[in-house]
Formats: sequence, structure tokens, C-alpha cells
Amino acid sequence: MDLIHVQDAKMLKTKPARGKVYTVGASCNTNIVINNREAKLHLDSGAFCTCAGKDYLDRIYTNWKESLTPMEGIQFSSASQDMHPLGIFEAEMIFPHPAGSIRLKVEFVVMNNCTSQHFILGNDYLNIY
Repeated sequence: MDLIHVQDAKMLKTKPARGKVYTVGASCNTNIVINNREAKLHLDSGAFCTCAGKDYLDRIYTNWKESLTPMEGIQFSSASQDMHPLGIFEAEMIFPHPAGSIRLKVEFVVMNNCTSQHFILGNDYLNIY
């Protein structure tokens, strides 16, 4: 492979001592507005799909079942267990920001056995936006 014009990356923060770089990892959690309600979201590039747990939806958006689109014959798994999809919940999601907020129409796969206490924006939407 021919490499042309290679330069060192500029660091935005001071690098920790050798062997301690793992200590500067940051959370990928943020606050969003979904269907006009405040909620929490985790940006997860390792998640195959954008999803939400049934129990979390029950807490913050009680009538989500009315708009659920059924899905069948699809299997999902997390790092530790098989996941059981109930269907698709479509919602309008807003990332609030003082300089201008961003709105997306998002389809969340609702998982019956997901214990997460936030929405998860997965690799599917991270790839298309």
C-alpha cells in the first residue's frame, strides 16, 4: 500500500500516562425529546439495531403499544442473551442543542427482555445519518 502525506493526529486532550488511556473513556448517554417527552438515549455503535426495552417504554410512554408494528421471524441477541422483539415503535426523536436541534423519525425495535433504562440508538441509524 502506498501512503502519501501521513501526519500525526492532533490530540484534543492531554494523554494520560502510559497504560492509563482507558481511564478517559466517556459516556455515550444523552438526553433527547421523543414524541414530546424527555428521555434518555445511549449511542451504541456496537448495537446491531436501534431498540428500546418494553419496561422502559411502559414507564415513559404508556400508550406505545397502540402504535406498535408487529414483526415476526426475526431473531436478535445481545452479548449475553437472546432478545425477544415485540415489534417496531416509530417515534419522532429530537436531539436538543442550543445552536439548533436535530429531528429524526426513528424506528425502535421493542425488546420484551431488554433491561436498559434508556433508548438505544444503534449501528443502523448511526450508519444512515
